[in-house]
Amino acid sequence: MLMYEHRRQRLLSPALFLQRLAHHGGWVLILVAVSLAVGTLGFHFLIPESWIDGFLDAAMLLGGMGPTGELGKAPPAGKLFAAFYALYAGLVFLIAAGILFAPIFHRILHRVHLEEDDGAG
Repeated sequence: MLMYEHRRQRLLSPALFLQRLAHHGGWVLILVAVSLAVGTLGFHFLIPESWIDGFLDAAMLLGGMGPTGELGKAPPAGKLFAAFYALYAGLVFLIAAGILFAPIFHRILHRVHLEEDDGAG
């Protein structure tokens, strides 16, 4: 079973479309929650920072802002973690945007294909 309907199938009803958006949003919430947990643990144990400062740095990196703490005096393992987590956070940001916008782009393309099929037939 495919997640999205075929181009010759009818457009989803607004209620089912909202359900699809919520399903995608749920996966993004899971991805962000796991990423925040890993980041918080890493900043707490490897930098070391307090729990709230580790959470803040993880959230800021996931949001694309950058860490707020001073990493200059961190041990080498902490610096390596912060560098790789920053790269990971950039990818998570792009992946989350893709997951959230995929249903919207699909709906737009599906509607265009339905209009083309109606005009050609």
